[in-house]
Amino acid sequence: MRIHSESFEQGGPIPAAFAAGTPAGFGGNRNPHLAWDEVPAGTQSLALLCIDPDAPTDPSLAGKEGVEIPVEHPRGPFVHWAMADIPPDLREIAAGSASDGVQAGGKRTPPGPAGARQGLNDYTGWFAGDPDMAGDWVGYDGPYPPPNDLRTHRYFFRLFALDVARLDLPERFTAADIQRAMQGHVLAEACTWGTYALHPEAVPA
Repeated sequence: MRIHSESFEQGGPIPAAFAAGTPAGFGGNRNPHLAWDEVPAGTQSLALLCIDPDAPTDPSLAGKEGVEIPVEHPRGPFVHWAMADIPPDLREIAAGSASDGVQAGGKRTPPGPAGARQGLNDYTGWFAGDPDMAGDWVGYDGPYPPPNDLRTHRYFFRLFALDVARLDLPERFTAADIQRAMQGHVLAEACTWGTYALHPEAVPA
């Protein structure tokens, strides 16, 4: 199975149109185009995750005045997209069809592929203490790394072909719920990735 994007080159920078944040504030936050082929026989559904493995593990440092987050600072994952039950015959997600702009409290439209279920991304937790932004952030919300982070972040789009038509998930599910539910059901996986940074002197991870 193979996956690619017309919105960015594999391993290359993700344009600001597909990011939640820019040096000037919120970005276009459109989901990037994704397309795939060579889906294995027996596939009954697909699942998609977008995860940044380079998020600082101390969130109090993000945007802190007078502080630069060093490259060697410990890192952890930040989920930007979790989607399950994608129809097995779908081969493409158009740019902007699952997200187009930042909406306080999380968006409900555009809905993404028909029949698929959108899960919570990690902005749900990030904005939980902000009364103006708190809510269920579902579907795709793009890169917004700390502007004071010296590490360039990577964003991995992972597509899974599954041998079940519907995953056993709670109503408000996360990427971790998808990963648990699809154990033993993965027929194939494909991945593409891009990079993004807001610090003008950020270096690759």
